[in-house]
Amino acid sequence: MDGLGRRVLVAAFDGWNDAGEAASAAIEALRSRRETETVHSVDPELYFDYQYTRPHITMDAEGRRILKWPETLVTRPARRTRGTQLWLLSGVEPARAWQAFAAELVDVALREDITGFVALGSMMSDVPHTRPISVFGGSDNERMRTELGLERSTYEGPIGILSVIAQAAEAAGIPTVSLWASVPHYVAGHTPSPKATLALLDRLEDVTGTKIDRGDLPTQAAAWEASIDAAAADDEEMTEYIRQLEQTRDTWDSPEASGDAIAQEFERYLRRRGDGPGKPGRGDEPRR
Repeated sequence: MDGLGRRVLVAAFDGWNDAGEAASAAIEALRSRRETETVHSVDPELYFDYQYTRPHITMDAEGRRILKWPETLVTRPARRTRGTQLWLLSGVEPARAWQAFAAELVDVALREDITGFVALGSMMSDVPHTRPISVFGGSDNERMRTELGLERSTYEGPIGILSVIAQAAEAAGIPTVSLWASVPHYVAGHTPSPKATLALLDRLEDVTGTKIDRGDLPTQAAAWEASIDAAAADDEEMTEYIRQLEQTRDTWDSPEASGDAIAQEFERYLRRRGDGPGKPGRGDEPRR
């Protein structure tokens, strides 16, 4: 089986696609644990609305004030090794010219001889924080579904930039896979969500076959779960609600449960998000 090949581009974006900052944190974890070099950066003037995504001002090591503009970067491994290697694409979801944005990035992928594309996303869902984080794995590519055991989404409705890039990549002959982690919707005050980031990296390792260093993410994930346990301990209503979610999840995980359960939850989430862009987990919970 060829799977996604040996040169895989992994993408995540801040915003609509990034509940609990789980997907963007996964990219940052990958980038921080290996030496990379930038191969492409988009021109922010073409794609961003600065009233919506404002530039930031920071201090450098010498104390000088520097403007940092919204960016989207493609990086590649600085050193080539045997086995599958990961190129990384990350940034802010653009405000305009999505077709041109996707075409520009797919051109970069073709120039880099990318053999597969993986989109990482995260969504707010009615799931308990005390159980393993569910990750929906899907693809519109029949070969990918067969070789990697993925689902085919039947969702129809508004989408984020990840889906636009995935469609463009598939049209250009680059097989694509989407991985979406389900983040408990009631943990908005406990962002970021390292347990969801860890789940995405686990699944990414499965579909790419490359070894991924988790660093201290397991420890962070345990601390995150413990902090929510502590917050819920003094709230009887929340405790009961979490217990109900646990019962539902245990039913899904039982041998008798339908294999479509996670796919159905994924599509319910997308339908809830049909009211337009927003950053889940920061006062913008999906409607239940």
